[in-house]
Formats: sequence, C-alpha cells, structure tokens
Amino acid sequence: MDLEQLRGLTIYPHSVVDWNDTSFVLVRSGGEKYLSVLGDATGFEGQALGPDPESLRLCPLTPVNAAVLRERLPWLRPVPLGLRPSAGFGDRLGLATPGHVRAARRADSIAPIFAQQSVRENARTGRTPQQVLDDAMWGLFQEGWREPWGADADHLKTTAVVDDFVAAGYTFYTIDPGDHVDNEAHTASLEALKDKIHALPWADLEDSPEGLHERYLDRHFEVQNFTLEFDQTTLARAAAKYGRAVAHTAAMYRYLVNRMGEKPFELEVSVDETETPTSPEEHFYIANELRRLRVRWVSLAPRFVGRFEKGVDYIGDLDEFEAELARHAAIARALGPYKLSLHSGSDKFSIYPIVARLTQGLVHLKTAGTSYLEALRAIAQANPALFREILALARERYETDRATYHVSAQLARVPAPDGLSDADLPGLLDQFDARQVLHVTFGSVLDRFGDRLLATLREHEETYHTLLEYHFDLHLSPFMGGGEL
Repeated sequence: MDLEQLRGLTIYPHSVVDWNDTSFVLVRSGGEKYLSVLGDATGFEGQALGPDPESLRLCPLTPVNAAVLRERLPWLRPVPLGLRPSAGFGDRLGLATPGHVRAARRADSIAPIFAQQSVRENARTGRTPQQVLDDAMWGLFQEGWREPWGADADHLKTTAVVDDFVAAGYTFYTIDPGDHVDNEAHTASLEALKDKIHALPWADLEDSPEGLHERYLDRHFEVQNFTLEFDQTTLARAAAKYGRAVAHTAAMYRYLVNRMGEKPFELEVSVDETETPTSPEEHFYIANELRRLRVRWVSLAPRFVGRFEKGVDYIGDLDEFEAELARHAAIARALGPYKLSLHSGSDKFSIYPIVARLTQGLVHLKTAGTSYLEALRAIAQANPALFREILALARERYETDRATYHVSAQLARVPAPDGLSDADLPGLLDQFDARQVLHVTFGSVLDRFGDRLLATLREHEETYHTLLEYHFDLHLSPFMGGGEL
C-alpha cells in the first residue's frame, strides 16, 4: 500500500497487509479506528475516497467488516490449539488485545486464546460473544499477529447459551457443570452417600450402581508414580459429588458436537467454581467416566486445594498444593493426555513455577479480571480524577457485588480516595484488598463510568498496552519452554 494516500491519518504500521492484490491497514482518525482497503473492497462497508471502484476505502470496524476481513485473511480466524501450553486472555473492555499480543509474541512457546469471556461477564459488560471475538480480532490485526490463536466460550452452564458462541465462530468451549456438583457429599455420612448414589441419573450415565462398583470398588489404579484406591466411602463420595456433573458435561458435549457439525472445536471441563477441593480420586473418577461416555476434551480444571481468589496471589500451603498437583498432573497424563487448567489463574505468581514443572507443559492458564485491573492502573496514571470516582463507587458497591465471588478483601483496609495523592493512586493496584474491591465491582463501574473509562483508555492506549505487556510477561515467563522446565 502507498501510505502517502493515508496522509493525515494515524497508521498502525504492524497492521499493513498486502494480500491477493489488495492492501489492508488499520488507521485512526480522531478517536475512531478504521480499516482502510485499497483494491478489491467487495463486501466491505465504508466510504470510497475516489471515483474508481478500487479507490481507497475507509471502513468502520463493524461486525460485517470484521466477518469479511476474516474471510480474506485466514489467520484472523480462531482455531483449535491442541495440547500446546496455552493461556487465555480475558478482556472485559475490548481494548486489551494489542497488549496481550505483545506479551504473547515474547512467549512464543505458549498458544494464546485472545477472545475469552464468560456468559456472566458478557451479561455484566453488555457485550455479545460476537463483539468479544471481533474486538480481539481487530486487536491482533492491529499488532500484526499471524500465528494460531483461539476463542474461548467460557463457563457455559446450559445448552441455551451455546448457540451464539457457535454462530460467532468460537473454537474452545468451557463447560461448567458446577451447579450439578453435590457439595454436601464432601462431608456426608456413608449412609447419606448411598442415598445420593441411588438418586443419580443412571440412564444419562449409561450405567448402574453395580457397574460403578465393578469398575472401581476395592480396586487399585497405578497412575505413574502414584496408587489410587477406591474403598466404599471414597467411591461413594466421588460418584455422589460429581456423578450429575459428569452426566451434564456429557449432554453439553453432545449438544456441541451436533451444533458444530464438521467444524473442529476443543472442550474444557471446569469444576473449579465449587465449594470443596477435588481430590485426586475424584479427578480420576471424573476423567475416567467422561472417557467411558466418549467425551473428548483438551483440558480440565479441578478445584485445587487452597484459595484461588480474584486478582491476588495463591492463598494456601505451597507444599500441600505441590503434593496434590503432582497427583492431578499424573492423572491428566495417564487418562489423556490433557492439560490441567488454572482458573482464576491470574496473579498466582507463587505457584507458577510449581505448575510449570509438574505439568510438563500440559497446562492452560486462564486470566480475566487482571487485564481490567491494568486498565484501572492506566486510568490512575492518565486520569486521576476519574480513578478517584471509580474507587469511591467500588468502595460503595463492594459488599453487594462480592456476592458472586470468593474473595476475602476487607473494605476497611481500602483507603478513601480523598486521603490519597495522585502519585499514590496507581499503587492501590498492588494492594491486596484494593485489588479485590476494584476487581469484583467492575460491572457497577462500567454501568456508571463506562463511556468515560473507555474514552480515557482509547486516548492513552499506548500506556494501557505497555502496562499489559509488562504484566503478562510476569505471568507467561514461568511457563516458557513448556515441558522442558
């Protein structure tokens, strides 16, 4: 492309593409970004800057133009990523992908999932699955990313929410059967467990109590360097706790197979958002039963020991975590292989070296709210007055908004905005309680300040992307080299 034709516009130089006799480049005019097309502009919506059919055309970043560009440039379509170590980059605002790309480029052994958002987050941000995927695509186009990348439909609980993700072109589906996990079974008596076993949906499980006992009861399973044993109580607890979740996951998987048709996709199974840890025996039961039911998956997120709270480091005994993780990793290798997935995985810096070593590259790191927190750090630097308003609202809303999260921040430890200097504000993003209070109130903040927050980030996008690149370097560097660590 002759960039002289774009004089007066801000050009994103990494986006320049000459492909099949047509040139594409992302540009900015004022506060708006446009796709400029020189050559065959068939299908694109936009304004031609000359009388010739192949004159330079400026095209707004609409869903139609995103779809046409994906058809033209195949690397802009998400694909399955297989068993490579991988990381999910949740982006609640739709502006973070350029920063994610820069960090991913430096960690080239880790496969990135640039579009990742849960149904719950979409509801709170007012975004659709298509918007999430399109925003990620424009961001990676801006940065010139051409390697494989994925799109994660996160924490799907029912079939009713699947179709919009399928229509948008997602390639990775995280099934969350947590509503079907019986948390009471974790401490129930053997007699109560027997009642729960009797009430399981045996037809959906294609099984019977007798078949279950024959496969597991009083048997020893050698799993690499470990031995797992199922006595009557251990088996009853595993089946009572997770039997309905297994049946629900299998039903969700079959629905996806039907809806996806010939399109390839990957499945993740997540039981992390539950009240009690998943023991190695319970993990073995879940994986072995899903395999018996012909479910195929690429990663599984148990509920690990300790606490994986939002936006802060791991809380718990590191030695206990390491001992348990070694068994979970052995099961994933023996019954798969598949990856272990760390949900609420951002900012868990103390366990990353342990996870990298024990999983030997069979790992998926899932992050979400930490990119929003880096956005607030950028706001604190660029627009202190707005950050003070955000902090005041977060303190006001915390006790209500924390209800759907496992967090332990104490509001009394978060200073009021009028007691801080401008120079103090960015440092709040490094303080435990403030991070969590700001994290879980994002829905309320976006409802009140969304337009102003986004406008500030667009005006200072380089500040935001630089902060993200540094932050995710810290996340990804411990996993570099995959199984060779």
